[in-house]
Amino acid sequence: MYNQKRMQDYGVKIGELKPGQYNAITDVKGVTVGHVTLSKGDMQTGVTAVLPHQGNIFREKLIASTHVINGFGKTMGSIQMQELGTLETPILLTNTLNVGTASDALIDHILEQNPEIGRTTGTVNPVIGECNDMFLNDIRAKFIRKDHVWEALNNASSEFQEGTVGAGTGMLCYSLKGGIGSASRTMELNHGTYTLGVLALTNFGILRDLRINGNPIGLRLKDALLESGELEDKGSVMMIVATDLPVSERQLNRILKRTVTGLSRTGTIITNGSGEIAIGFSTANRIPHDKPRSCLSIKTIHDEDIDGAFRAVGEATEEAVLNSLITATHVVGRDGNQRPTLKDLIEKFGVVLS
Repeated sequence: MYNQKRMQDYGVKIGELKPGQYNAITDVKGVTVGHVTLSKGDMQTGVTAVLPHQGNIFREKLIASTHVINGFGKTMGSIQMQELGTLETPILLTNTLNVGTASDALIDHILEQNPEIGRTTGTVNPVIGECNDMFLNDIRAKFIRKDHVWEALNNASSEFQEGTVGAGTGMLCYSLKGGIGSASRTMELNHGTYTLGVLALTNFGILRDLRINGNPIGLRLKDALLESGELEDKGSVMMIVATDLPVSERQLNRILKRTVTGLSRTGTIITNGSGEIAIGFSTANRIPHDKPRSCLSIKTIHDEDIDGAFRAVGEATEEAVLNSLITATHVVGRDGNQRPTLKDLIEKFGVVLS
């Protein structure tokens, strides 16, 4: 996408399942992603918006779930999502101290589309995820404004940039420059072909732990990078999982739990100070906001078909993390802080990834 060189372009093939057209979360039909990037001096931050479908999601909700691997995070909206099993807004990603601004802007966006909210029906549950970008970004300045959020929502598209962009602008991953990464996998079942995609906001990990397709790249880079060294892992990773596989909330939650297999294959030990949180939705069923006269008919797979999704989410998560690293570009941020990029290091030291 956008002519960026990604992991597969370096000869790295993750897993055994095939990716979709874009090898991104937007391979799930109807899903789009938008960014606003703020990158100037001490301001290294942004917003990323994931739109689950192109209709009115408050009126046509999706089956959704969330899973916490390590809860060092400040996600908004996950309690109601877990209780009701539905998603009724786009999902926003930003930095930790701008969650409130993002929430206000998303609420205004949904209120404009749905004048009945707070009048003839209930309120709305905005879903926001965050990571801490304080090393490169002056997080106390809270640069994100409402219009940045609206712009990210309005410019969402099937093709989008990865790396140092949107919410990923100021993020670090494995002591290197991190950010936004995505990948997808297709699943062949007797009753059809389905797609699962992951978008990851990466801000976690210790350099010596980094592995690429089982290769201990981190140890080699750590030895070559004595002047920059490692950073303590105090970040997070947000994983947004989308699929058109018809699943129940229970089945979707089981799929989200397997994101940890993809994270682990990149080397992380999931440290105390890192928050690993997955949010997922299925586009296969739409749940009407208004109660119909008859019972809802919801399609779901049989549990015997779910292993393909377990494999898909692990592979897509692993590759999404690696894509966030290899597409990241160098920035100089707050107080002159900076971190090298994976791309620059492998070129400088002649490291082969495949």
